[in-house]
Amino acid sequence: MNYKKLGNTDLDVSTICLGTMTWGEQNTQEEGFEQMNYALDQGVNFWDTAELYAIPPKEKTYGKTEEVIGNWFKKSKKREKVILATKVAGPGLDWIRGGGNQYDEKNLNEAVNGSLKRLKTDYIDLYQLHWPERKSNFFGRLGYQHIEENDWNKFENILSSLDKIIKSGKIRYIGLSNETAWGLSKFLEISKLKNLPRIMSVQNPYSLLNRTYEVGLAEVSIREKSGLLAYSPLAFGYLTGKYKNGKLPKNSRMKLFGDQFVRYKTKNGQLAINKYDEIANKHELNFAQMSLKFCELQPFMTSVIIGATTMDQLKTDIESVNINLTEEVINEINEVQKIYPNPCP
Repeated sequence: MNYKKLGNTDLDVSTICLGTMTWGEQNTQEEGFEQMNYALDQGVNFWDTAELYAIPPKEKTYGKTEEVIGNWFKKSKKREKVILATKVAGPGLDWIRGGGNQYDEKNLNEAVNGSLKRLKTDYIDLYQLHWPERKSNFFGRLGYQHIEENDWNKFENILSSLDKIIKSGKIRYIGLSNETAWGLSKFLEISKLKNLPRIMSVQNPYSLLNRTYEVGLAEVSIREKSGLLAYSPLAFGYLTGKYKNGKLPKNSRMKLFGDQFVRYKTKNGQLAINKYDEIANKHELNFAQMSLKFCELQPFMTSVIIGATTMDQLKTDIESVNINLTEEVINEINEVQKIYPNPCP
């Protein structure tokens, strides 16, 4: 396994992060336990979850994934071996604290305490804001349309609230998710000016089909030591080849929930997927491993979040750290990106 520092902390996190959002929906607790045992044995010490999970988000599965992890901690007694990340949900879901803005002091404390209880732990290593409260371009929206609004919690107030929680010992470090370059920069600026906790990571989408992070956020990540935790690096499985020729395997995410996740169904996306598949075949590489390794190699990357529903998928994904991408492969990948730039944001 490979490791990198989380932000400017002394934590060495595996460059493969165990994603957990299927536990409690597509995966049972027993299967989640098997994944955690195997991943930890392979050196994967960094796990990511959220109060919102399992996915797709539903009131009846809210918090289920954290409960699975908490039950594993209780049974295994291995909490100290894991660097654990979770997230507080943003606004918009009325079954989470009424659905309004979530990042005031009261809601943040309620969310943290709820996660700690479900996770059966007394601390969280990395606590992330799942998506911005302000109206911005995230979740696949490329263009920014400005709307004057004053009802979201100001960054300084959010950081001040999180600072109190850090000082209480309940969380160690903080991060963002689905954030823009402006948002990350403002959080970092205010943390410096006001001596408040700094952002250690940004969890955003990044894959062969979506390299928009490279445009503005990459420079901030490198210069400020606030690296990317890449989610959806396999584009919900499209970058494994399993959906080739329109096939939808039984119990696959797109078979079960495809109508809710349409960002990878674009015409140019399908054309790009075929081209990347051809590159993998030409160089005798596993398509999934090639896709993951390309992400891991990026200089702004801290860790690549994998989400597997079977043990075979998990083993293949973790093994991606041990493959080599030649300069020729990388050049061919970049040529496809020029033809079909970011077809699935």
